[in-house]
Amino acid sequence: MFLKSKFTAVLLAGSVSLAALAGVALPGVSLAAPLTYSEMIKLDRINSFKLDPTGRYAVLSIRVTDMDKNKGVNSIWLKDLSQPAKPEIKLAVSEGGASNAQFGPDGAIYFISGRGEGGTDQVWKTDLTGATATQVTHLPLDVQAYQIAPDGKGLVVGLAVFPECKGQEIACTVQKQTDRKADKSSGTVYDKIFVRHWDTWADGTRNHLFYVPMAGGDAVALTDGYDGDVPSKPYGDEADYTISPDSKTVWFSAREAGKSEPWSTNFDIYSVPITGGALTDHTTDNKAWDGTPRVSPDGKTVAYLAMKRPGFEADRFGIMLMGEDGQARELAPDWDRSVAGMQWSKDGKSLLVDADDVGKHILFRVDVKTGKVTPLTKSGHTSAYAETPRGMVFLQDSLNRPSTFYQAKPKAAFIDDGATNLTKFDAVLDGLTTGQYQQFSFKGWNNEDVHGYVIKPVDYEEGKSYPVAFLIHGGPQGSFGDGWSYRWNPQTYAGAGYAVVMIDFHGSTGYGQAFEDAISRHWGDRPLEDLQNGWDYALAKYAFLDGNRACALGASYGGFMVNWIAGNWKEPWKCLVTHDGVFDSRSMGYSTEELWFEEWEHGGIIYDDPAKYDDFNPALHAKDWSVPMLIVHSDKDYRIPVEQGIGAFTALQRQGIESEFLRFPDENHWVLKPANSLKWHDTVFNWLDTHIGAKSEGAK
Repeated sequence: MFLKSKFTAVLLAGSVSLAALAGVALPGVSLAAPLTYSEMIKLDRINSFKLDPTGRYAVLSIRVTDMDKNKGVNSIWLKDLSQPAKPEIKLAVSEGGASNAQFGPDGAIYFISGRGEGGTDQVWKTDLTGATATQVTHLPLDVQAYQIAPDGKGLVVGLAVFPECKGQEIACTVQKQTDRKADKSSGTVYDKIFVRHWDTWADGTRNHLFYVPMAGGDAVALTDGYDGDVPSKPYGDEADYTISPDSKTVWFSAREAGKSEPWSTNFDIYSVPITGGALTDHTTDNKAWDGTPRVSPDGKTVAYLAMKRPGFEADRFGIMLMGEDGQARELAPDWDRSVAGMQWSKDGKSLLVDADDVGKHILFRVDVKTGKVTPLTKSGHTSAYAETPRGMVFLQDSLNRPSTFYQAKPKAAFIDDGATNLTKFDAVLDGLTTGQYQQFSFKGWNNEDVHGYVIKPVDYEEGKSYPVAFLIHGGPQGSFGDGWSYRWNPQTYAGAGYAVVMIDFHGSTGYGQAFEDAISRHWGDRPLEDLQNGWDYALAKYAFLDGNRACALGASYGGFMVNWIAGNWKEPWKCLVTHDGVFDSRSMGYSTEELWFEEWEHGGIIYDDPAKYDDFNPALHAKDWSVPMLIVHSDKDYRIPVEQGIGAFTALQRQGIESEFLRFPDENHWVLKPANSLKWHDTVFNWLDTHIGAKSEGAK
């Protein structure tokens, strides 16, 4: 790793000027060290928070990176919201491993830990002192998720079981697992797909819900024999289900698998008595995605999110309200944003929802009667929120700050206007410098407005120009906006001496559904036009961008786009980086797991019309490649299998084009292990240094 801060270089050389010691800013010198990727990886991360029943205390789940053990370690911290200046406290029970902390109606703190004799993840609890822990569940299987019933008499947990074990799912599953371990054969027979999903091969189990009484006794199967997963795979958690305020009913979202699961997005809203019984499907008429059920405080209305187009995972999630008569209506149907998260307000008169909005992720209040939508935040990325007697508390991150726990200022027009930072987990950043950033807009495809961000390098000096990292986001229905990331963080490029340009091309979220729809069946033309226009606009507007020293980088769809521009827009680039990118669209159509995505985006099934998959197939243009390219791919990436990366590397090597291939045998579509993340960043930044040369001598 090179040094961009001249002041840091002087310190390491053992010679410090009087001006520097006095804190006088020298021309062109940054007195604070830049944020680097090695520092970023080690930051403590606030994963979530939950409030106690009174709203006085918050319990925070914190992830700390243990570089020696090469993993993240979860811990529980307690914050007294009535004393904002008082430091948060790490609870001693964290030392045994603790995650997913939440308060019960009894005021106790519940969490998941594998500290017990059996080694399985179970629910435990502690008090506000956090000195000792008591085991709550005693199940022979790992608890994947849990919610506590409002009456405090039990929990609803998620367990992986064999659905054919109907009537005795837990005991039968344990026996099947024992039999498998004793079987010397490693062969597995499949009769349907998914045979693998995300990063895991199918083992025949399904995630099912069970009610576990606090007083003890057998767990009650709530989804006994159901051919589907709740929580859903691979990302689902307790947000996929909820318990009614009277503790009598469990509501959840799930997709019945059958043999069509890989090409179906038909999730439905179900309910089941908490004591067990028949499932009721409340959204059979909608063959698209229904999710995130939330019961109103008075128990009379269920709010949920719904898409309208079957087979399309990036359709707009609208808000639906279903009354006691089972009839549903859409709330705020003309609001052209797709909701990501949702909860009821305390008084039941509105819904608090979060959604992408023009390069930001904003919290909104939606009035239940009128459908009026009111923004509650104005910047950054708001990811969690809750009402307290002292006002709103929330998690928010931005392009220059990781997720931070805030308390809103009373009567502020926006809750993030003058909010108080309640914790010190991000204090290390106070001694580090990040690059200044600005949002811009220009005319893209179809002469429509397109937005982007530009970030100055940390040691920016007026009149100088700097090499550029042109970052292309994945999805493709995603966004590189005003938010923090631990994988593709533009501030690490700024800290290394690079300027950054990011374009939210057509297909990006937060600009309306028509804007998002524009990319489907047009992966290589409309977004490419946006990227080209955005690059030209940025070069003309920002004189510090050195257009002769630029590298394009992207992952997932961004990796596809890098592969695509390698043969269709290679002129501006001195180097390219493609991470988990699609190389051969035809092969991708047969080898990826979530077929609904490929079939929607290409407008058909691969074997029915393979020519559609060739419209924007990078492999067909590989003969035109010439720009040096770094390829990153991982063996456990089943979304875009590793052969896609190997194919691109083969095309480069066979033509004698300068290229490198970084392979991770133990990672999936993301690079998560700390040591692997360091290796990723070292390799990528060395590639940039070699070809566009920020390095210690700085910009020209």
